[in-house]
Amino acid sequence: MTGAGGAGRRLVLRGARFPGDIAVEDGVIAEVGAVEARPGDREMRCDGDIVTAGLVNTHHHLYQWMTRGRAIGCDLFGWLTELYPVWNELRPDDVASAARLGLAELALSGATTVFDHHYVVPKGDDSVFDGIAAAAREVGVRLHLSRGSMDLGESRGGLPPDDLVEEVEAILASTERVAARLHDGERVSVVVAPCSPFSTSEELMAESAALARQLGLRLHTHLEETLDEERDCEARFGCRPLDYVERLGWIGDDVWFAHGVHFRAGEAARLGGAGVGVAHCPSSNGRLGSGIAPVRQLLDAGAPVGLGVDGPASNEIGRLQPEMRQALFYARLREGGAGALSPIEAVELATEGGARCLGRADIGRLTPGARADLAIWPADDLADMADPVAGFVLGPERLVRHLLVGGDLVVEDGVLTTADLGALRHDLAARARRLWAA
Repeated sequence: MTGAGGAGRRLVLRGARFPGDIAVEDGVIAEVGAVEARPGDREMRCDGDIVTAGLVNTHHHLYQWMTRGRAIGCDLFGWLTELYPVWNELRPDDVASAARLGLAELALSGATTVFDHHYVVPKGDDSVFDGIAAAAREVGVRLHLSRGSMDLGESRGGLPPDDLVEEVEAILASTERVAARLHDGERVSVVVAPCSPFSTSEELMAESAALARQLGLRLHTHLEETLDEERDCEARFGCRPLDYVERLGWIGDDVWFAHGVHFRAGEAARLGGAGVGVAHCPSSNGRLGSGIAPVRQLLDAGAPVGLGVDGPASNEIGRLQPEMRQALFYARLREGGAGALSPIEAVELATEGGARCLGRADIGRLTPGARADLAIWPADDLADMADPVAGFVLGPERLVRHLLVGGDLVVEDGVLTTADLGALRHDLAARARRLWAA
């Protein structure tokens, strides 16, 4: 049934327990609720299922599928120090293989749009970005692809090895090339994304912001993930991380940051007032012991907040659906107890909140006119629950029954229609074993 909701006859999803029927025409949602039958309709039975907008993953590092299960007792800086030399051995075809598998796993967990923050570019070979984009087209999901970068090596006080960083002029020129050949704003959207304040220079951060605005692209970086980062920023620049990036042009509604674990109340208000988004990565932050982001404060301040898996080397599950439950639990642990975040708000983080972070009003919503990016979830085990959304968020991890991207079936009856998952896993495992000695 690939192409089920594309051009041609109307597709109607019928019988879903939540939110009811959905009609899809020409790749967009036409109706939601009680949809009357028309001659020529094609029907997809979803009896008792839950339908959500396709999930939006706002922060990921697909290449890290090559290095899962390493540095398991390290905090962020120790983890990076151990893994940077291994990542320096990656070839563009390795990254493409990791992207294919990572995107396939994400599709099975309901993600129709994925942001990949790729900043490891050995020898400056930017063909690596073509491989990631090709992987997204193969799997069938939307991709927001960063031309990430690092220019501050160890010899200049940065964290990455010197042979893994690039020169500013080369990075900026490559960013323009990558955007020119890959950005279409629909299936592939290029983002300007220096890695972090502790791996990039002031010049690269400022010039990246200027270039992004010149090209009409969005901006992204890691910020306020750890206390080590705070101490590093205060020692080098005499200010907190948010103050530092603000003076370099990094505050605006075209910016979203990853993590934001240590933002303070006043900073949350500044972010909300400027429309700056935050990608919340609860499992990764827990795995690395970084802390818990102030999600309730950010939401109350009006900041867009989405969910991110982060790299599979710091969140070995690599799927997005479980992050809703983690986000709810962590918010309740940090902010205000059991009333801090509701199940429906957790779903909103994974859908509309993520879309806002990426600057997209056409996805993440179950409303007429939005793209027909839909996740249909089996809910047979929730038939006894009065609130199916609560069961969906608080219950066991689940994979989709069907997944539509622009009305096209990417997953049907729990199976990818676009790729052989077993073959992808086999290829990736062989490549990962090559790196075990590194």
